[in-house]
Amino acid sequence: MPDYDVSEPLDTDYFDAFAQLSPEDRKVWDRARSLAAEALPQINDYWDRADYPLHLVRRMGELNLLADGLEVPGLETMSPMAAGLVNMEISRIDGSLGTVVAVQGGLAMRSIAYFGSDAQKERWLGPLARGEEYGAFALTEPDHGSDSVGLTTSARRDGDEWVLDGEKKWIGNGSVGGVTVVWARVADAGADDDGGVRGFLVEQDTPGYEAETITGKGSLRAIFQARISLNGVRIPASNVLPGSHTFKDTSKVLVATRLGVAWSALGHATAVYEAALSYANQRIQFGKPLARFQLVQERLTQMLAELTGMQLMCVQAATLDAAGTLLPTQASMAKYNNTRKARQLAAMARDMLGGNGILLENHVVRHLMDIESIHTYEGTESVQTLLIGRDITGQSAFA
Repeated sequence: MPDYDVSEPLDTDYFDAFAQLSPEDRKVWDRARSLAAEALPQINDYWDRADYPLHLVRRMGELNLLADGLEVPGLETMSPMAAGLVNMEISRIDGSLGTVVAVQGGLAMRSIAYFGSDAQKERWLGPLARGEEYGAFALTEPDHGSDSVGLTTSARRDGDEWVLDGEKKWIGNGSVGGVTVVWARVADAGADDDGGVRGFLVEQDTPGYEAETITGKGSLRAIFQARISLNGVRIPASNVLPGSHTFKDTSKVLVATRLGVAWSALGHATAVYEAALSYANQRIQFGKPLARFQLVQERLTQMLAELTGMQLMCVQAATLDAAGTLLPTQASMAKYNNTRKARQLAAMARDMLGGNGILLENHVVRHLMDIESIHTYEGTESVQTLLIGRDITGQSAFA
């Protein structure tokens, strides 16, 4: 069986969506793209073994690809466009690595940047951005996913300490050492913010913090996600994020990262489209390349049209974000559209590669499976639908 080279980027941009990028944004994009030469030869093996290439996380930190547009002293601040391009390009390489950007920068660092004290920012933002430390964001619970507003993890004040109890699930980086931003409901009836939701910085070697890496995953296999038990975890009062008080604060972080998921979906879609196009030009059947068959050309055209729409939506959303006018429901629309389209394109690409489509070496089936996760996290398709539906009708369909 011949080998097919389907991993080289083809710079697909049929409508010149990226033609007006600033030189600064293009330099950031080039830095992200440079990771492919190091990561692609390794990632299939890590994904196959369900192992976590932590050295690539550190490499992303060295390339300043983890900060997701946040301001970190001593590091260049990416524009919203550049941050989106990083999410896109890293996910074009691999979904697990793309999730690292979403978790480390998009969620953990953003929580600290938005709500942390000056001392907390100084302690954590730089090391997390440089990949010297690992950060996790613990909101989802075994019984509370889409209805995370109902979280039951509790925090009570005890003198100069806070005591945390509860469980979390699907927490990326939650079992690799580092710091976890734990979101918990204040349970002390005597506290000023009784019943409110606050963020707490919990170092993972704290007594009572127990994390078990989730196994048996068919998606995002090259990043560790954990089920966490918090059993009387005691942390100093200085570890509470002082700016966090309600679930609206948690939502502010999630909304800010939702657009990143849309860019990530674009990266996956780009990878599978380019793999299908490259394969169609190389694979010979019935004496001619697949690319010469009418049905194959029709499918590639359909894929390109969908991909182009995803690109234009991301670029416009980043433009609105940079202007400070991006609405939460517009970010929801981008996420809703792009993850759905990415799933469709991945399924088409897998089919176009025939039996070769299930081989990791052809860089399609890994994306096909990883898209299933990004389609769910940061708000499922159903939740995004209800958010957008409420906005356009003025009527809430939430229970």
